[in-house]
Amino acid sequence: MKRQVTFFISILSLGSVTYSIPEEMAKGSLVGNIAQDLGLDVKRLRTGKARIYTEDNADYIELNKDRGVLIVKERIDRETLCGQTTPCALHLQIMLEDPIEFYTITVEINDINDNAPSFKKDQMKFRISESAAIGAKFVLERAMDLDVGVNGLQSYLLKPTDNFHLKLQNQQDGSKKVEMVLQKQLDREAQEHLSLTLTASDGGDPQLAGKMRVEISVLDVNDNAPVFTQEVYKVTIMETASKGTILSTVSAIDADEGSNGKVSYTITNTLDDVPDLFRIDEDSGVVTLTGGLDYEKTQHYEIHVQAGDDGGLTDSCKIIVEVTDTNDNHPSINIMSKTNSISENSKAETVVTIFNVQDPDSGNNGKVMCNIEEQMPFQMKVTSKKIFSLVTDSELDRERVSEYNITVTCSDEGVPSLSSSVTLTLQISDVNDNPPVFERSSYEAYIVENNTPGLSIFTVRARDADWNQNARVSYILEDSSVNGVPVSSYVSVSADSGVIHAVRSFDYEQIKDFQFHIKAQDGGSPPLSSNVTVKILIQDQNDNPPQVLYPVQSGGSVVAEMVPRSADVGYLVTKVVAVDVDSGQNAWLSYKLQKATDRALFEVGLQNGEIRTIRQVTDKDAVKQRLTVIVEDNGQPSRSATVIVNVAVADSFPEVLSEFTDFPHDKEYNDNLTFYLVLALAVVSFLFITCLVVIISVKIYRWRQSRILYQSNLPVIPYYPPRYSDTLGTGTLQHVYNYEVCRTTDSRKKSVGLDTQHNFNGIGIFFYFLPTVASTAKGMLVFYYW
Repeated sequence: MKRQVTFFISILSLGSVTYSIPEEMAKGSLVGNIAQDLGLDVKRLRTGKARIYTEDNADYIELNKDRGVLIVKERIDRETLCGQTTPCALHLQIMLEDPIEFYTITVEINDINDNAPSFKKDQMKFRISESAAIGAKFVLERAMDLDVGVNGLQSYLLKPTDNFHLKLQNQQDGSKKVEMVLQKQLDREAQEHLSLTLTASDGGDPQLAGKMRVEISVLDVNDNAPVFTQEVYKVTIMETASKGTILSTVSAIDADEGSNGKVSYTITNTLDDVPDLFRIDEDSGVVTLTGGLDYEKTQHYEIHVQAGDDGGLTDSCKIIVEVTDTNDNHPSINIMSKTNSISENSKAETVVTIFNVQDPDSGNNGKVMCNIEEQMPFQMKVTSKKIFSLVTDSELDRERVSEYNITVTCSDEGVPSLSSSVTLTLQISDVNDNPPVFERSSYEAYIVENNTPGLSIFTVRARDADWNQNARVSYILEDSSVNGVPVSSYVSVSADSGVIHAVRSFDYEQIKDFQFHIKAQDGGSPPLSSNVTVKILIQDQNDNPPQVLYPVQSGGSVVAEMVPRSADVGYLVTKVVAVDVDSGQNAWLSYKLQKATDRALFEVGLQNGEIRTIRQVTDKDAVKQRLTVIVEDNGQPSRSATVIVNVAVADSFPEVLSEFTDFPHDKEYNDNLTFYLVLALAVVSFLFITCLVVIISVKIYRWRQSRILYQSNLPVIPYYPPRYSDTLGTGTLQHVYNYEVCRTTDSRKKSVGLDTQHNFNGIGIFFYFLPTVASTAKGMLVFYYW
């Protein structure tokens, strides 16, 4: 027979879908197009790692992410899944990640008529007295049909119906109490044994049925049936009650005597698990607990008790057992979806994990609250009755805490409270929110001048609190200039290590220090950076010899210091002045007398370079004294310079002149000097002739103009302005000697400056007698040769 399958789809609310399918569908059968019904793209199901979550982990339905449909994974038996509960449904959640989303899916399982009604026993036996009154009732076993609704048990039929007919009575649980009612007096003598058939039928198509035989033995007269003192007994018991606990005691009274008045008690439940949980003593009617109760499974029991005498007369009663809940179940925490890593710049209320928390207890015992440890940037939020979300509560900082171990504790409100915990490990992923920080606010480094280009000066270091690429620091030399020159021509910095190298060789005498800026930049996107100022101090090296400033050494002149023969001991002859452009001890100078014409006459001050006499000058001392002074600095190794000081020991110029005229002179120097003198003479002569021509031309022009204007015969006497001279004369100013006398305010003697030309053996001499820096009372002779 072909089975009709109908699908019912209804969108309950945003994010919820309900399907309806029949039970016993084949594996792979289509349940519904979930992608289309939820408005999702099939690609989203794949990228979001869609998966199905069920509360009881039943694996009946699976998701085909490639097609976006739900299909049957295992055969579904509604009777196994839900029993007599209606409606029967599977409750699923579809979870998606990135971002986290979940949708509620309900799959209703419709019953099909695949179970026939059945009796637990094949037959029932009754012993009924022939004197049983019309209307006497006999309880028959009820049939059981696992199907529900119209496919469930619908009717009973008893055949033959000569002596008995059926009476059905509805019960609180929806079932029917089946009683066989005597409608015609029995006659043991006419018929000692009766055999009836009880048929139970359902309402399915096709209709299914089950049968049970009822065997009746007709007994002799027993005209009083047992009667219970109560028709209904009510008992309340806790689900944690132990086995052997007495629930109640039922009592039935039979007015007969002897065996006809002896009552025995039995439990007549056959369709449920009451016979397995409860026991009644046949003689005393004491009902005890023989199994374990579970409020979460069943909260209500009905025990049907029958009291019968030996004569076959019976009565029945009902014991209603109410099971009360105790807090005996810990909350069950199931992780529906979780994130293992979250960015440190995540906004508040970002969902980290979704929990499904179940507590099968009732009332306050089943009310659950979840919380986490204090002082964590997270909080628990209630999404629905059983769904909790762990969300961020404040800003995260990976540099402060890079990993959280979050313990989620869910507790019910029972007394005492029961709880369960689960620990989650959450990694905080890094974002570039920290710039590099240098170890120092500024740097100073020293380098000795005359260094080799490429020399490593020192290293700057910056730390970045971020992680991985965001913490990878690169060093960059900022553009600037030093004395108008780009700083990059002075130093360079290694981008990876921060090592600063000298690009050139430094000269302390040219630059003593300079500063620049280095930027540390991380590898984040966008990158963050910070700057630091670096100052380079150049250290001096003894690379410059002393320079003598006085006395001045000239290739074409002889400088002589004049010392009178009357000079006393300690007489200051002159002072050697020298400087050293180095610094520090490299510029400390000392003076030594290296050579001298007469070492016993002069000495040089070690520190001040003063040349003094060390004894009285005598007439025997030579007029011409030649001193060689060496000037040394204090560097390592030391450097030096020498200077020659000529000293004239004499009281008069002629004496000095006769001694110093035989100094050799440089022929090349004289030749150059002669060339320049001739050239100067030629230029002066040319200018002089030009001026004469101009003056004559002007005079002639004026004379001719005056003749034309006045037309006079009077002689014209030319007038010469004072600034003009008569060029027609032959006179010249012939001065062989030109003397200039100079006086100083602090000189003890006259200082005479002579500009006199003498001819000695073809040598022209100009000499000056001038006061020296050492003393205005002594003189210096300067000779020029050509």
